[in-house]
Amino acid sequence: MLPRSCLVVVRGLLLLLAGCAGTARAETLVIAADLWCPINCQPGAERPGIFVELAREIFAESGITVEYQALNWARTLHEVRRGELNAAIGAGIEDAPDFLFTSTPVAQSRNCFFTRADSTWRFNGVPSLSQQRVGVINDYSYGDELNAYIDQHRHDSARIQVAAGDKALELNLGKLRLGRLDVLLENSWVVQAMLAQQGKAGELREAGCREPDVPIYLAFSPALPSSARYVELFEQGLQRYRADGRLQALLDAYGVGRP
Repeated sequence: MLPRSCLVVVRGLLLLLAGCAGTARAETLVIAADLWCPINCQPGAERPGIFVELAREIFAESGITVEYQALNWARTLHEVRRGELNAAIGAGIEDAPDFLFTSTPVAQSRNCFFTRADSTWRFNGVPSLSQQRVGVINDYSYGDELNAYIDQHRHDSARIQVAAGDKALELNLGKLRLGRLDVLLENSWVVQAMLAQQGKAGELREAGCREPDVPIYLAFSPALPSSARYVELFEQGLQRYRADGRLQALLDAYGVGRP
């Protein structure tokens, strides 16, 4: 029989090993995007964004912790594609067609054209953009027709100006206010939320929207074997949350419409 002191040591080692095993079993899923509030807001905020809260709640039901990082969009797509991150928040299929998507989108993105209040211009198809300096964000997808126009003129600052980095939308808003842009192309929820945050709700004029709306998703890495399981879990969660009203309640909490 082992002396009592040895038993204490053995018991301590067993507890330590059990603790390590528990830590090894803990599962964390890392999602990211540039700040696109209310879709995803400041990390650590009480309301970190619709997609962030939804992902955390759905995956928590399977014992999976969701970590959210704010990164610029081009870097997010690059790191998700390489498997350094698990998923990109708010991606459309055109953003990254090689990613893994749920059958059900989380929401629909309505991309609209915003001008200063004194402008009379309205969007009436791509030809109506020819005399406008339009602000867009690097590596965002705005639909095939607009993407083609942006690619054709992205080196002509009299037509297209591309912002990049963690504060790309703020940069475009600032340029619009200063008269360095004529038109800002952006998700309508996102513009409204940022203007409200800045205490400037209603400052800009909506001058038409792209049709149809674009489905947006939590898009998973094509490089990680775990992605197929995550897609299945998230799809099942979306179906439950739509059916029982929890998704609509979350949208209502952020003051936005139906998905």
